[in-house]
Amino acid sequence: MKALIIGGAGQLGRALARSAPTGAEVTSLTRDELDITDGAAVSQAVERSGATAIFNAAAYTAVDAAESDPEAAYRINSEAVGHLAQAAQASKARLIHVSTDFVFAGNAGMPYPPDAPTQPLGVYGASKRDGEHAALSAPETLIVRTAWVYDRDGRNFVNTMLRLMQERDELGVVSDQLGTPTLADDLATALWSLAEKEVTGTLHFTNSGVASWYDFALAIQEEANAAGLLERAIPIKPIRTKDFPTPAQRPSYSVLDCSETYKHLGAPARHWRQALRSIFKDRV
Repeated sequence: MKALIIGGAGQLGRALARSAPTGAEVTSLTRDELDITDGAAVSQAVERSGATAIFNAAAYTAVDAAESDPEAAYRINSEAVGHLAQAAQASKARLIHVSTDFVFAGNAGMPYPPDAPTQPLGVYGASKRDGEHAALSAPETLIVRTAWVYDRDGRNFVNTMLRLMQERDELGVVSDQLGTPTLADDLATALWSLAEKEVTGTLHFTNSGVASWYDFALAIQEEANAAGLLERAIPIKPIRTKDFPTPAQRPSYSVLDCSETYKHLGAPARHWRQALRSIFKDRV
């Protein structure tokens, strides 16, 4: 397989490069190396790479900023995906596009299956939903929605919490938003496997289990303390979403039904707590 990774400098892009299967020829392009909003540049990059599979790990993910800059969000999350789909179709390559739980309203009482109606609450989710439609204009497309992605070194919730736990004497963390923390490396491994199996359509992938952001923060502190990364434990208090207002509305329940994906992979993903623990092992 010849693979082209778009968004190579991001946490998922880096994970895809790390977890590439033996024998895969990988080209990874960063934002500085390829402007995906430039259709001609995208077409040239895809043709030059000779890729048979294109992984789109690039996205505008500043959820709150998107509310005041919708043009940028749609340009990257929707229009640019259309360029990738056109280039993939012209090169007879398969497009593996990563989307988000934010395409859903978050008012369900059960995990969202891939065919659940989308109803984004804000600009970010709407731009990602439109990006899905653009991706599906190419016939050999796989869309994988995921949620709460983090890795060991990126700018993410885990590392923000670790910093705040060192700087503050206590924290308040939202407890009424539920989802599933997902390790970028586990997502990347799943994407490679699905690509090798030539799966198409729309699927979901997260680690197993359910958590609130409050649960996640407690687990981060516990695992970091167990690994000797923190000198103390501070009080972490649950707070409500309405007590922590943000420009963009978040889905209160964004647990994704990954059962169909797990069938393709042959086994469920590991629990989110186990995945979290794994990033602390070599960090001391």
